[in-house]
Amino acid sequence: MSKELTFYKYQGAGNDFILIDNRNSSFDAENHLFIKDLCDRRFGIGADGLMLLQNTNNYDFQMLYFNADGKEGTMCGNGGRCLVAFARDLGIISKDTVFLAVDGKHDASIQGNNINLGMIDVNQYSMDGEAYVLNTGSPHYVQFVENLENKDVYKDGYAIRNNDSYKEKGINVNFIQQEGSGYFVRTFERGVEDETYACGTGAVASAMSVALKSGKDGDFEIPIRVLGGQLHISFHKQAHQFSNVYLSGPAIQVFQGKIKIS
Repeated sequence: MSKELTFYKYQGAGNDFILIDNRNSSFDAENHLFIKDLCDRRFGIGADGLMLLQNTNNYDFQMLYFNADGKEGTMCGNGGRCLVAFARDLGIISKDTVFLAVDGKHDASIQGNNINLGMIDVNQYSMDGEAYVLNTGSPHYVQFVENLENKDVYKDGYAIRNNDSYKEKGINVNFIQQEGSGYFVRTFERGVEDETYACGTGAVASAMSVALKSGKDGDFEIPIRVLGGQLHISFHKQAHQFSNVYLSGPAIQVFQGKIKIS
């Protein structure tokens, strides 16, 4: 006997997600094939990932995130911003919140369609040749390039993500180029295994790479343009340590609907 699943679709700078209110714990989070099918852009709803909003003790809600391949993922910055907007639209929160994600506690504030999301502190990085490697809730490889507009991000990102160093655990690959007073970033995401219109943790890692490359310490505010819009990243840097990290940008409901499930 089939039943209907109510879902919501949100996007943050073009990063799109299926959101499900799972406070009643009725969704089968272990059915990874079903989640993959829901994210399929031709045979399902279509999304870069799926998130469950769940009850948890001591926080407003819990974020459970799955990549488009159906597997549970690490932190997703744009997804986190979308889930905050979703919690507001459900009436769980109003303007400020503290919620739990896979990498720990996150705070966020809401101003219209703009969500300012607190991210984890980052205390270390490494170099792979001239590229920066950081974990901002998810692992990221950041390479400074020229002519990014015309770069084959799928081909080059796929090659790096699947090389001997990263193939087993995977890594998100970001290419960055200075653009006026800000930067342009394009990202190949593991789990989606393709270029996405935006990547929040990737934008944060890219902004941190800018600060590392500058050799300067202090407070940074860095605008990052992605294919799907504009993001802003701020943090305090001291040597190779980053604190008070925030990712800011739009998060908007696109539509809601019902899908039949067996």
